[in-house]
Order: sequence, then C-alpha cells, then structure tokens
Amino acid sequence: MKRSRVNAILREGEAFIRSFNFAMPPFASWSPRELVERWPAGIVDARLGWDITDYGQGRFDQMGLFLFTVRNGRAEDLTRGTGMLYAEKIMISRRDQLSPMHRHVVKAEDIINRGGGKLVIELFAGAPDGSIDREADVTVPTDGVLRTFKPGGKLVLEPGESVTLMPGVWHAFWGEGADVLIGEVSTVNDDLTDNIFAEPIGRFSTIEEDEEPYRLLVSDYDAALGSPA
Repeated sequence: MKRSRVNAILREGEAFIRSFNFAMPPFASWSPRELVERWPAGIVDARLGWDITDYGQGRFDQMGLFLFTVRNGRAEDLTRGTGMLYAEKIMISRRDQLSPMHRHVVKAEDIINRGGGKLVIELFAGAPDGSIDREADVTVPTDGVLRTFKPGGKLVLEPGESVTLMPGVWHAFWGEGADVLIGEVSTVNDDLTDNIFAEPIGRFSTIEEDEEPYRLLVSDYDAALGSPA
C-alpha cells in the first residue's frame, strides 16, 4: 500500500470512530514525531496503536481491516496465569470488505458490533490437526446464548450483538449494508504469531513511502523508533 493511501484511510477511520462518540486514548492523536520523542515503552512494547492491513494482497477495499489496539497485556502473564491477561481493540470492517479466514492458537475473543451495518461472520470448527473441519458443526456463544451452525454457516451480528470465538474456531468476516464499527475484547493479543490463515497471506502490509506518515502504524514502530538514546 502507498503511504498516501494509508494516511487517507487513517483520516477516514478517525472520523468514522468519532461519529459513534467513541473516545480514543490520548496517544491515538500523537504525531509520528511526538511518538518518537516521547519513547513510550508501555505503548510500543505492547504494540498499542494504529494498524491497517490489506493482508499483503494490495486490494484493501476488497480484503483488509482497520484496527486500533487500545490495551494489551503480556504473553508472560498468560503463562503465569496472573497479571494483565486481556486486550482490547476497536476496528472497522468496511462494507463487503473481507477479513479472510483465520484462527488463533491462544487468543479467545469477543467480537462486538458497535454500530453501523451488520457484521457477517463465516464459521468453521477446527479439526484435531488445526485445519478447517468442513464436516463438523460449530457452536459459539452469542451474548451468552449458544448457537450451532453448519460448516461455513454465517452468523449475522446486528449493532449491539456479539460472539465469543475460542482458540481454534475458524472465522472470516465482513460488513453488510454499511461499514461496521467493531469492538474486540480478548486475551492477550499477539498479531505477530497468533494469526493462522487458511490461505498463504500476510498479516501486515508492505508500505510504499510516497509521503510522510500521518500516524505511525504498529508495523512502523521497529523502524521508526529503533533503540532509545
């Protein structure tokens, strides 16, 4: 993706989030220079902040996702079973924009339709070897009520509704009728290692630098911040 496209998506996303009166944390509005000058280890190490992906396919309008990680614990806390064991994201799935089929190894997550259009989630159970089970039904809790779907069944979440997806449940999703504001509450999030895709695609985008960044993405952190002075 070109940086100019990323910048435009960020501005559009900020406006969309504001339209639902969702208040973002202060660091969401920091310029790239301010982020570097402050050197916020608690933000950078937890990979909090902006994230835009086209899954390396170069077709963001058709396949992509807009995310902001608001808070995130540490994997070490999970191994101890104590500490900050949770994470939270706010996301935007555009109308008919696919977030492709994937599962998580560790992360359990609640996916919440916070407003806009309908959120459609295609579901498959996981086979013992971790692959997609195209024969077994899949059962998921939706706001505390268990619902069972045939393989590839489509759960439609209206604004305010949610689903709990446990590790190993395969899922893809998209907005229907309009763009959707999505909340995610989960166990500790690790986007570097805990996204297993059905197809050989990437989690992050390759950025072509055709203008200065409006905001830094989490995928920019290592190159932009390097090591503190």
